Amino acid sequence: MKRGIVLKLFLFTTALCMFMLAVIFALQTVFFKQFYVNQKVKDVKAAFQAYEQDYLNHANNTQAMAELEQEFYQKYNTWITTLDAEGNLKHTDDFFMTIKLDRSDYAALSNKTITVPLYTVINVEDFSTENPFLTPWINEGERIAIEGLIMNNQPVILRMGRSISNLREENQLENRQMVNKEYEVFTRYADPNQYHEEYPSYLVEGTITIVRTPEGAGVSRYTNHLFLDRIQAFQADLLYGDYDQTANTNLTVDYVENQVTYKIFVERIQDHDGKPAYLFAMTSLQPVNEAAGMIQKYYVYIVLATLLLALLASFYYSRRIARPLLRINRTTQQMANLDFSEEIPITTKDEIGDLSRNINELSERLQAHILRLEKDIEKEKQLEHTRKEFISSVSHELKTPLSVIQSCLAIMKDGVASHKRDYYFKAMEDEVKRMDLLIVDMLELAKYESGTYKMVKDSFYVDAVIERVCDKLAVDIATKQLHLYTSLKPVEVVANVLRIEQVIINFLTNAILYTPESESILVTTLEDQDTVKICIENKGARIPDEQLEKIWDRFYRGEPSRQRSNGGTGLGLAISKKILEMHDVPYGVTNTPDGVMFYFHLNKKA
Repeated sequence: MKRGIVLKLFLFTTALCMFMLAVIFALQTVFFKQFYVNQKVKDVKAAFQAYEQDYLNHANNTQAMAELEQEFYQKYNTWITTLDAEGNLKHTDDFFMTIKLDRSDYAALSNKTITVPLYTVINVEDFSTENPFLTPWINEGERIAIEGLIMNNQPVILRMGRSISNLREENQLENRQMVNKEYEVFTRYADPNQYHEEYPSYLVEGTITIVRTPEGAGVSRYTNHLFLDRIQAFQADLLYGDYDQTANTNLTVDYVENQVTYKIFVERIQDHDGKPAYLFAMTSLQPVNEAAGMIQKYYVYIVLATLLLALLASFYYSRRIARPLLRINRTTQQMANLDFSEEIPITTKDEIGDLSRNINELSERLQAHILRLEKDIEKEKQLEHTRKEFISSVSHELKTPLSVIQSCLAIMKDGVASHKRDYYFKAMEDEVKRMDLLIVDMLELAKYESGTYKMVKDSFYVDAVIERVCDKLAVDIATKQLHLYTSLKPVEVVANVLRIEQVIINFLTNAILYTPESESILVTTLEDQDTVKICIENKGARIPDEQLEKIWDRFYRGEPSRQRSNGGTGLGLAISKKILEMHDVPYGVTNTPDGVMFYFHLNKKA
């Protein structure tokens, strides 16, 4: 299907716009998300350096550190805080409780006072609500039981309750991340005793002496439970040794919660007292995901607008660019059909205008020359064609009958087969009559080339014609010691018997000429429903595939084996071609495994 230039311009414009949209869409969704993440990580890591210096300058000022954390969040949309060497949140002097432990068998804890950061076991909101199962016993003077582990020579609390007996009840308090981590690490040990030796547990009781809860703006520091939960998870990894303090000075990990991805940053630093501390930050990547999702919805409208724009652009192309080109194309098509009546209007002074002017000048000159040449060429061509056809055809076609007469005379002169004298006289008489008819028919064939020849057809048995031709050429076949094989069926066809006999003679003569001595020639008829196929195949040199169509041309000479000196194809095949075309039947030549086969079809008598 032919596509017009307007359609091509429209498709090109649309494809270009859509390609640009696809590139922008890919950059703003896939690559933009990755760029945002990388840039976010880079910015937070760079901000860590400034925050570290600010921390060292205000490490002992709780109020200043709270302001720094708030300022960092507002500037980078990232939560940040500082942890001590054990992973505890620093500056929690507004949300803790102290416990005076009783005398016990644990010498390290007997009669000791310990401080418990309350954010590890309870939410700050629970102190501002009426929780009958919690707040009554988290008060100064209340008794409390504690279960925990000794890690790095320091007590780590796992659970707290009113008494040892209710530590496993639902209303007890626990450090959830530490409890989960304890179970995870415990399952790694094949021998439970080894675990208990490495992490000894304790169970003590005591009295709450001090309880401090934040007030006012200080409450907000403990309301981000997701951030606090990740801090406790990091503390659990740190205490159990899953975080290598010597190898990891900087750590960046991904964390997914409720299908939202977060980036967690940990940087190990040195505190004023020379002990290690950690900068812990966490930022959400949800904004970029929301932006990418919004872009995808927004691009639906962009695509529709682009298609509309491409449609308008194609109309512009068709009016300002394509229309002159279409007019030029229409005019040149008429010129190709030798119609020079239309002239291209020149409306612009650009390259299209110059092209239109040049085509108009070319059209005028071509029209003048063609009109003058047509008359001369037509006369000369007709005359030359008729003359050459007649001379070449007559000179070629007379050669075969004369050869037959010459062969008969030679046999009679030598006295061979004298008992067939009358037979040879009859054969020569037939050939003389046939030469006379051939000359007359050649004149008619020349008339056919000019469109005046009429082919007269009659019915006859083609097998009889083939056998007659084989008998005529028997001497030539015997001279080269060739073996002639025939497979003929008595089929009655409708054609001009003399012309078909002439075709068979030409094909069989060629076969004799180009078949090596002592080889064979096969003549067959293949009967179909409405036609019969006559095949003449000779063993010998094959015809190159590129010459198969050219051998039908007059005076064509292919490879040396088919030169005129050897009796190669000249006018015989060209005349045969014309005869078969006059019968309107298929014909051709093809190479076989051992030689060449000429064939043609004839219509059977109905």
